[in-house]
Amino acid sequence: MLRALIDKFVDIRDSRELKGLLIATAYGFFIMFSYYILRAVRDEISSADRGNLQLLWTAVFFVMMLAVPAYSWLASRFSRGVFVPLANRFFIACLVVFWACLVFLPPESRPWIDRVFYVWSSVFALFVVTVFWGFMSDCFDNSQGKRLFSFIAVGSSLGGMAGSAVTSVLAENLPVFSLLLLACIPLEAASWCARSLHQRFNTGSVSIPGEAQKVIAGNAWSGMQAVFSSRYLMGIAAFIALMTFVSTMLYFQQASLVADAFADRGERTAFYARVDLVVSALTIVFQVYLTARIIKWLGVGLTLAIVPMLMALGFVLLGLYPTLTVLVVIQVIYRAGRYGLTKPAREILWTVLDREAKYKSKPFLDAAVYRGGDLLSGWIYTGLAALGLSIGAIALTAAPVAGLWTLLALKLGSGQEKLAISEAEEK
Repeated sequence: MLRALIDKFVDIRDSRELKGLLIATAYGFFIMFSYYILRAVRDEISSADRGNLQLLWTAVFFVMMLAVPAYSWLASRFSRGVFVPLANRFFIACLVVFWACLVFLPPESRPWIDRVFYVWSSVFALFVVTVFWGFMSDCFDNSQGKRLFSFIAVGSSLGGMAGSAVTSVLAENLPVFSLLLLACIPLEAASWCARSLHQRFNTGSVSIPGEAQKVIAGNAWSGMQAVFSSRYLMGIAAFIALMTFVSTMLYFQQASLVADAFADRGERTAFYARVDLVVSALTIVFQVYLTARIIKWLGVGLTLAIVPMLMALGFVLLGLYPTLTVLVVIQVIYRAGRYGLTKPAREILWTVLDREAKYKSKPFLDAAVYRGGDLLSGWIYTGLAALGLSIGAIALTAAPVAGLWTLLALKLGSGQEKLAISEAEEK
């Protein structure tokens, strides 16, 4: 019965593929359940401490530059079945430490605990998600990615909905630090799913017997070096950088407008959680009914270009009507499209690359380049605001950048198709 139900939405080829799909979907569910509990807490801090937001993002970037080589070193010494759960449990230990600091340290230390938590959670947000999708592109090949990634992403979106719903209910009734301990539970469950997937399901780039048990080739810096020697990886880096510019413009505008609209921290946290809940619901509609079909009909490139095109139009609209209502609508469309369409399509880009790229170059791009883009974009926004530009004027300035993002998406899709054909011919 389960196979028959899933077959209505996904093209499953055999029972073994179904088993891998279900474990991967559960893994994504628990990862995003944990993340979305913490996301609203982090975003509330951005509104409460908005005057220091660009400084926090600067700190995030430098912490990420230390974290990426440390993670790559770990991947060079342990198999994926060891270092993926180990990374998750490191973050669990950190959450327990944050909880203890909030409970036992004096209230005067709260602003600094908030700032450290903001930096830490920003690293967590990218690392656990990046490791998850790197694992997926290692387990599933290019053909499977086009068929299965949108359904796996549904599990992630359901986890996001669950985390947002729990947070929206509890944020105004419990101390915020209680949410940190709650987030540990699904993160541990995700570790067990990763272990199970590693042991029971090998395909894609690790279909050779025993390959999944091997450590990843190279050293702590090889993933970064590979990026600068590949036009394809540099293209992905540029795509991520432009995406972070768009995200940052919306994020800073949102932090400012929400801080003006809500005075209470609990209200702001609940507001962010409700927005996350709507985004997750819309994302699931995309992933269940549309994403796989759109990728099949339009290809990877055009699918990647949809959200950038919408954002170019969205920034023009925000420039003309710079209100919280308009921004929330644009933010919901952007995030639902980014998670529902852009994310699965972007992960397909990695299925045609080797394991070292998936586990080392990918974290460098998704983490260091992402946060580097945040850093640069945050200071650009701060500079534009210091020059006296309003939220509407900054939005109009961002519209041409979204247009450039659109063109790059089309070029990346073309490159992916060429690599996929070359890979198929070699087999």
